[in-house]
Amino acid sequence: MALSEQEILRREALTELRNLGIEPYPAAEFITTAYSSEILADFEKFEGKEVILAGRLMGKRIMGKASFAELKDAEGRIQIYVSRDDISTDEEKTMYNVVFKKLLDIGDFIGVRGTVFKTQVGEISVHIYGLTVLAKALKPLPIVKTDADGKTHDAFSDPEQRYRRRYVDLTVNDHVKETFIKRTKMFNAMRSFFNDKGYLEVETPVLQPIPGGAAARPFITHHNSLDIPLYMRIANELYLKRLIVGGFDGVYEFSKNFRNEGMDRTHNPEFTAMEIYVAYKDYNWMMNFTENLLEHCAIAVNGTSDATFGEHQINFKAPYARVTMTDSIKHFTGFDISGKSEAELFEAARGMGIDVDASMGKGKLIDEIFGAKCEGNYIQPTFITDYPKEMSPLCKQHRDNPDLTERFELMVCGKEVANAYSELNDPIDQRERFEEQLRLAEKGDDEATQFIDEDFLRALEYGMPPTSGLGIGMDRLIMYLTNNASIQEVLLFPQMRPEKKQVQIELLDEEKLILALLQTNENKMDLGVLKIKSELSGKKWDAAMKGLAKHGMVKVSLDGENKMVELV
Repeated sequence: MALSEQEILRREALTELRNLGIEPYPAAEFITTAYSSEILADFEKFEGKEVILAGRLMGKRIMGKASFAELKDAEGRIQIYVSRDDISTDEEKTMYNVVFKKLLDIGDFIGVRGTVFKTQVGEISVHIYGLTVLAKALKPLPIVKTDADGKTHDAFSDPEQRYRRRYVDLTVNDHVKETFIKRTKMFNAMRSFFNDKGYLEVETPVLQPIPGGAAARPFITHHNSLDIPLYMRIANELYLKRLIVGGFDGVYEFSKNFRNEGMDRTHNPEFTAMEIYVAYKDYNWMMNFTENLLEHCAIAVNGTSDATFGEHQINFKAPYARVTMTDSIKHFTGFDISGKSEAELFEAARGMGIDVDASMGKGKLIDEIFGAKCEGNYIQPTFITDYPKEMSPLCKQHRDNPDLTERFELMVCGKEVANAYSELNDPIDQRERFEEQLRLAEKGDDEATQFIDEDFLRALEYGMPPTSGLGIGMDRLIMYLTNNASIQEVLLFPQMRPEKKQVQIELLDEEKLILALLQTNENKMDLGVLKIKSELSGKKWDAAMKGLAKHGMVKVSLDGENKMVELV
């Protein structure tokens, strides 16, 4: 792998440090006594006191016998003042003149000891008298600059590079780190909300013999010792309900789920869901529980129930509007789905310009109508309730209408954030629903469940109390709470396509000469003039030009009557 000039210089500095007896990667613990944020927030407490800090060197302003630098630690940035005579004890002043000025680069980790003061212009700083090299960075960081007007220059902003090199993104883009701090705050807030109510956090299998609890394409692997196929978890619902059968009143899990499906701005093949199941409750209770939960999480993350998402201002304060799916479709399309046959729904959907096909059953057709004509209209948190039975194979039949189920989805900014049921606990009804799903799958519905979990049915036959369950897409929720339109922005390491390997091209001396001549002439020259200036023989000229063209580095074009050579 060819090294850049910067990388070569940093490796040379690494060697020089060792030659001076300084280990660039010391093993000993380095104990700190403060963070930059603490000093900046409470200067009076720290003024004149000794502090020990550690972090990355993010800038240097050399000014002769004294210099200023910027140190970035885990919680922010602070200016340090470095005086030659304070950090150097030998006559040559090696630590300042050589180590600090010449061998330390932007991105290196250092530890400093000094006292807190304010400069003449009032900037809180640390006057250091101890400097320790903690880790030498061999690759240069992008240098992001902000001018006097607050405009950013040379930003590290290319999304693909940011996601692939999240470690660089977190270092140079301070707002990115804040997103992930807020993500953790949301998880902690939700966990404490459940724990305070006495519900138990549990763990269920990631490798499962049957991909149950949702309709999705699973990742498949093979267990060598058992010689059986296993599936990466697509949902944890059926395992959590087994625990309700076993006698727990309330269980929840933050689960990593995996679905071998498409990737876009709102979907990643690996994602985090939270599911909770509470015995002796129904979906009406769960609606109240959900809106109070999300208000609690919004305040924990942002200090307020209000959130900004793009052009929208969202208010997570309870209570939320409640609209039945039937009323929603009637409101936005004028069509009443009540009592309609599959054929009538098919024709209605097609008449609305919705792409439908013969594999779609009643539930799928209603889902397509709602998704195309209604869903996007719900910006503020809204519960859509009472879904058709065909759409909800694990949900209890509605107590007042046998064609519907006791289910809701919470919509925010036109997308589903939460899904909840009065859980189906009749094992005979559950088996019939599973069998109907198999019939739909055989008909070609790729969203129908293709497996019957006999062990889950056996568990239900032992008896499950009335239960309500809730699932929340954690990644999507934090997108709304941090104003990020892409799921990749809220995942530390989102799934990416394989990185294209850069092919290193070894150029001949003659090819390098031609490139150098072009670069000194604004990357374009008359072919005849370039040939004369190169002073190459005809044979070497032809070989060099063919080589550069083959590598896609130059092209020849006509400019009037002249042939021009141009860098690509």
